Amino acid sequence: MPKDTGIGASPKRREDVRFLTGKGRYTDDINVADQAHVVFLRSDVAHGTINGIDTSAAEAMEGVLRVFTAKDFEAVGGIPCGWQITSIDGSVMQEPKHPILADGKVRHVGDPIAAVVAESASIARDACEAIEVDITSLPAVIDMKDALKADAPKVHDDLTSNLCYDWGFVEENKQAVDEAIKSAAHVTTLELVNNRLIANPMEPRVAVGDYTAHDGHSTLYTTSQNPHVIRLLMGAFVLGIPEHKLRVVAPDVGGGFGTKIFHYAEEAFCTFAAKELERPVKWTSTRSEAFMSDAHGRDHVTKIELALDADNNFTAIRTETYANMGAYLSTFAPSVPTWLHGTLMAGNYRTPLVYVNVKAVFTNTVPVDAYRGAGRPEATFQLERVVDKAARELGVDPVELRRQNFIRDFPYQTPVAVEYDTGDYDATMDKLMEIIDRDGFAARRKESEARGKLRGLGINCYIEACGIAPSNLVGQLGARAGLYESATVRVNATGGLVVMTGSHSHGQGHETAFPQVIADMIGINEDQIEIVHGDTANSPMGMGTYGSRSLAVGGSAMVRATEKIIAKAKKIAAHIMEASDEDVELKDGKFTVAGTDKSLAWGDVTLAAYVPHNYPLEDIEPGLEETAFYDPNNFTYPAGAYACEVEVDPETGRVEVLSFAAADDFGNVVNPMIVEGQVHGGLAQGIGQALFENCVYDADGQLLSASYMDYSMPRAADLPMFQVDHSCQTPCTHNPLGVKGCGEAGAIGSPPAIVNGVLDALASAGHDVGHINMPLTPSKVWAAMQG
Repeated sequence: MPKDTGIGASPKRREDVRFLTGKGRYTDDINVADQAHVVFLRSDVAHGTINGIDTSAAEAMEGVLRVFTAKDFEAVGGIPCGWQITSIDGSVMQEPKHPILADGKVRHVGDPIAAVVAESASIARDACEAIEVDITSLPAVIDMKDALKADAPKVHDDLTSNLCYDWGFVEENKQAVDEAIKSAAHVTTLELVNNRLIANPMEPRVAVGDYTAHDGHSTLYTTSQNPHVIRLLMGAFVLGIPEHKLRVVAPDVGGGFGTKIFHYAEEAFCTFAAKELERPVKWTSTRSEAFMSDAHGRDHVTKIELALDADNNFTAIRTETYANMGAYLSTFAPSVPTWLHGTLMAGNYRTPLVYVNVKAVFTNTVPVDAYRGAGRPEATFQLERVVDKAARELGVDPVELRRQNFIRDFPYQTPVAVEYDTGDYDATMDKLMEIIDRDGFAARRKESEARGKLRGLGINCYIEACGIAPSNLVGQLGARAGLYESATVRVNATGGLVVMTGSHSHGQGHETAFPQVIADMIGINEDQIEIVHGDTANSPMGMGTYGSRSLAVGGSAMVRATEKIIAKAKKIAAHIMEASDEDVELKDGKFTVAGTDKSLAWGDVTLAAYVPHNYPLEDIEPGLEETAFYDPNNFTYPAGAYACEVEVDPETGRVEVLSFAAADDFGNVVNPMIVEGQVHGGLAQGIGQALFENCVYDADGQLLSASYMDYSMPRAADLPMFQVDHSCQTPCTHNPLGVKGCGEAGAIGSPPAIVNGVLDALASAGHDVGHINMPLTPSKVWAAMQG
């Protein structure tokens, strides 16, 4: 029988009650007395010189409080970047200033030029229309390779070129990789694009700035995945507000997918303007604004080469990638195509030599940063596509080629720095084969052919590094912040617990899963535990939620704090029961003395902690409250095998996903239902990238896919019922829960499975096209079939 409580159970998500009944409290629900509203005037040209801004007509309008331009921010820092990358030649990356409002030039469509603060948003919008901006348009550069030409327009005049950095990894491997590729029995080469995506969370970004003059305190309410990091960046590096004078609150957040990790100009503006005007200032993004102001994702162009010996063993991998940074460096942008991508290029395979080169490029487009998976999907797509192509070129089974090269001995030191602690890639592949009935595929293909359709089977593996850590290592790699997590566990006198965490929930189910862990440790009901997050005023400093780190890092901090609580509670119980604390055990909410019938309930001991009549205060302080910071010593390495069956209509090129199966190894699983939901969501986003989603600019830098009329996302009817399995568990060896991340896996593993499946379908009809770039729209697939 399945468990109904604690670790391994699947209680319904407690937070869903308020979400489904409309009781959630999102940032846009927050209205502060006497608040004003801000609307940003954004550039409609991708590149241009600002000759002048005439705000007089706007300022004269009734209800307008003030119009801000770049000159108002001359004493203010720019939006900071949180990661520094060093190029092959030892020079640090070029890092241009990212102003809050465009200063002298506009660099992408959507770049904010001015901001109108008014009594209402409608007045502010009308006033924006009255602002006259004199801009001399300049040639825009959109294509990354064009941007690196000697005569290319420079996005930033103060930089030497549009090259942000030229990164090589592992540089000592380069010569050996080159030699291995030269001498290989077979080399498969593939050039591919990882298409630019727009995250589109259900809730657009919102910011409300407030300021109290009597004590000089600023408060920012915002849609953020990591409020403590926003407080650190905005306070220390942008506005110069001491952290004890700045509070950041992120209430319920309606999805993030990475795009709400970063510090944005609008947050800094609202905080700054509230102090300047001594009135609260609110901004709510429109969906149209979101398309051109939220950080975009992916956008890589890559050439990858896979070398094999005469026995089809992988001997070397070499990649060259151009990574689009957009017009400015977003918070974690430099790390995504480098340390979050290059370190995963070994994949599930024991390839002895790997070399990765990445050229990051500035263009006149919206900045690009982490999007669900962040670097890991790009690495997996390159690797799993080139392996599939190699199998087709060699005439071997793509599953057997993968199996032949699987890593089987753990821990395994990869040639790209990271060490996998555990894994069983054969087990996940075996489980996948069981789920999909591969032996029956030939009959299903014939059935499709009888209906005039082409059926294909796409299979691939993936591995990711998540729960990003440790701080001392990532600091050496260029991170400008720690990557630990924190928790404070406060036990009330009657035995209930309040857990304050630096992790932030925006769809992950923390309010359900975290109590399962603590309830299991103590042996009490989960409803006795409350999770508090999202407010820097009542939670310890933490790094937030992204990169599948919540349970592995944040949950581990809670475990450590709860261990401290239990240790102290045992001492209190021991004093009361006149025993040694080493002999006291806690199980099912009861303290017992080994070998005796003495016992105390959890609530009796917690009450005694606050009514300290029964133990010596000189030995034990009153109360039960502990804080722990957890900084893991390695990533976690979830892995799996995915498969899909697709049908292609040869007359139209339309692709239908008939089935999708995922066999994942997430280590120990706390709540199977939540894990399954996370995989479902990731698969939907990965299928969206593979078949539908694409952010497109024209040659002048105009965003052509700037609304849902032009940016296609998958709907429920486009997705099959998913078959998800996570029974192949190899627990993580270096966190106390033995858990690995699950939130990004679906988005990492699904795009290559879809593309592999479509190409398999086409090959079955004699169309061996080699590769089609995502998204595989009907027009692309049909054109490929026509040769």
